[in-house]
Amino acid sequence: MISLHGADASRFAQAQFMGDVDALQPGHWQWNGWLTPKGRVIALFALLRHDADSLHLLLADAEPEGFVAALSRYVFRSKLRIAHETGLSVSGRFGPAEVAAGSAFAGAASPVDLQLDFGGAGGPRTLAVTTGAAPDDPGAAARWRACDLAHGLPRLDAEQAGQWTPQQLSLDRLRAYSVKKGCYPGQEIVARTHFLGQAKRGLVRLGAETAIPTGDVFSPEAPDRTAGTVASVAGNEALAVLPLESGDGPWLAGGVACRRLQLLDGLAR
Repeated sequence: MISLHGADASRFAQAQFMGDVDALQPGHWQWNGWLTPKGRVIALFALLRHDADSLHLLLADAEPEGFVAALSRYVFRSKLRIAHETGLSVSGRFGPAEVAAGSAFAGAASPVDLQLDFGGAGGPRTLAVTTGAAPDDPGAAARWRACDLAHGLPRLDAEQAGQWTPQQLSLDRLRAYSVKKGCYPGQEIVARTHFLGQAKRGLVRLGAETAIPTGDVFSPEAPDRTAGTVASVAGNEALAVLPLESGDGPWLAGGVACRRLQLLDGLAR
């Protein structure tokens, strides 16, 4: 959990992040992200607005201390403090939220005792932020990650950061970026790609009988020509960046035969 607190917190976030922070009402959250100047996704996160002076980012995969250090370089004279909220635990469970619903989260102005509705077409899920120790269940964590991928939420490991544009990751499905708000790093490339219809690739959900490795994806009909790349893996499922007109496959990823699976809806906020 990363906090942005101060008189310029909202203005700073609006200028740095790819989603429309100004459109977010207090007590609600959205998917958002931070891009390189070339429009590549550095990190994805849930952005929570408590009020104009207090925002929190829930990082899924980015290393928090490095993220804070990199983002802090752009504060300059803005009146805000960016900090990694240590001493907190984040846990998820496969069940409905008691008080949170949709984009409306439940909790105080601090990052303690927050509850977010992570449900979608794959069923109800609840994310909670507390000060207590989170349960350690690797099996449930793997199932959670697979559910993220099934809904089109890519989990970007360190080697994938800075590799993909929002369009290549189909982040329009999550309403995670804006092409209409003011400038932010990478905005010109994102907007040009959108308005000129230059998006040629997007996410495809793949499934296999065995674990899918990261790396290039090939069509059996053209095994010497790379068709795309696996961007995120969860056991026997993966999200690959492939041409929009790629069809249903089959595909080969690291020699593993894969089939196309339907992306689930309902995780947009």
